[in-house]
Amino acid sequence: MFQKLLARCQSKAPEHGFRFNNPLYSLDASTIDLCLSVFPWAEFRSTKAAVKLHVGLNHAGHLPEFVAITEGNQHEVNIGKLLNFPQGSMVTFDKGYNDYAWYNQLTDKGIFFVTRQKSNATYRVVERHCVIKSKGLTSDQTIEFTGPITSKKCPIQLRRIGYRDPETGKHYVFLTNNFKLAAKTVAQIYKARWDVELFFKWIKQNLKIKTFVGTSKNAVLTQIWIALCVYLLLAFIKFQSGIRKSAQQILRLLQLNLFEKRDLMALLRGDPVNEKIHNCNQLVLL
Repeated sequence: MFQKLLARCQSKAPEHGFRFNNPLYSLDASTIDLCLSVFPWAEFRSTKAAVKLHVGLNHAGHLPEFVAITEGNQHEVNIGKLLNFPQGSMVTFDKGYNDYAWYNQLTDKGIFFVTRQKSNATYRVVERHCVIKSKGLTSDQTIEFTGPITSKKCPIQLRRIGYRDPETGKHYVFLTNNFKLAAKTVAQIYKARWDVELFFKWIKQNLKIKTFVGTSKNAVLTQIWIALCVYLLLAFIKFQSGIRKSAQQILRLLQLNLFEKRDLMALLRGDPVNEKIHNCNQLVLL
């Protein structure tokens, strides 16, 4: 059901806000905490239980296009390696997905990535490029890894970009295998990764995946998949109607009018209730 709903949403989804045409994905995972005494099958640590929700969020419509639910101790990068992103895609992820061999594999598949460089990475600068410092850029370099193990896992050249956030003053160092995009665009792509964090926050707050109806593994997984299906239904309504209301506003509106017999589009537009039709329906029921 999730895949069928996703296909319907993809046909209606708007494009992402960047100028390039490559599909853009943000990859991340979020732990859903459980009580160990109630969910012993989901043992995460000695006193804790959990499952982990892995999502590859497509920025075209902010749709969870790649989803996996695993044990809480499953490492993010192991699931990331299994995802079959389309060739030419742009994928952004944080340092939790650091795997130099995977960087090489993505490049071989024709998939671009943007991530942050680990502070202990050893490398040499092959070439330096000019940057516009007024845009917050501090460096734009072509590098090669020099570590004895790292250089074997990732023998390719990568692009290293330094950027200082003008609002917070924090300095970031990004790695990418894309040498064509502007350095500022690369920084903006990584900043857009925050959308997947907002996605996790939204579904946890609005779609009831903190408290579970059943305690079995099947019950927990079913409730999470239902929540994701509801998210897609809301996205489809938003795309199809063209209204400017947020998904949360649409959800609240539907919850308040759950037992009202009204035209959905009229409800979303905020049209006044037709009292005559309402009364007529009541008489028919009697």
